[in-house]
Amino acid sequence: MKLNSNTRIVGHNVILVPYKEYHVPRYHEWMKSEELQKLTASEPLTLEEEYEMQRSWREDDDKCTFIILDKHLYDKNNEETDAMIGDTNIFITDNELEAGEIEIMIAEEAARGKKLGWEAVILMFLYGIQHINLKLIEAKIALSNNISIKMFKKLGFEEKSISEVFQEVTLEKKVDDEWIEWLNKQAQYEIQTC
Repeated sequence: MKLNSNTRIVGHNVILVPYKEYHVPRYHEWMKSEELQKLTASEPLTLEEEYEMQRSWREDDDKCTFIILDKHLYDKNNEETDAMIGDTNIFITDNELEAGEIEIMIAEEAARGKKLGWEAVILMFLYGIQHINLKLIEAKIALSNNISIKMFKKLGFEEKSISEVFQEVTLEKKVDDEWIEWLNKQAQYEIQTC
């Protein structure tokens, strides 16, 4: 999405940066993992297909993605690729309803269990609400991914449906002022132009 192509969101422990070409090789290595493919319902891509995917994320009006950086790693040497730990995305699913589907992936095992995904997804919610004008957010999660299901339920999402065929649950959250206020209390952040 061109909207976020020059946007950096700096939180307390994470930084969200636009997905650029120089991120692709590391991202491609992550996506060779069968575990990550299963958790994200993704198919393996060639490196060239991954570059094409990155271009579509940058150009398409219905997709917004950020690479998640570990802020403390980034502060050591200012190298984004060294600090990459995952990504978060919003797909616009219905412009009329102002609805979107959110995804988050913490690819680096060493970064899991440290609440970095929690902070990153909250920053993404706030960006989606403030800049994309989302009013309804969905998350489709593999039934086997109990950690993500619990996290989204803690974030106020409720079960909408279960697909036995796809082995996933769809959770949703309607955006309201009370939730926005709660989200803002969870995160300290600054939006910068990069």
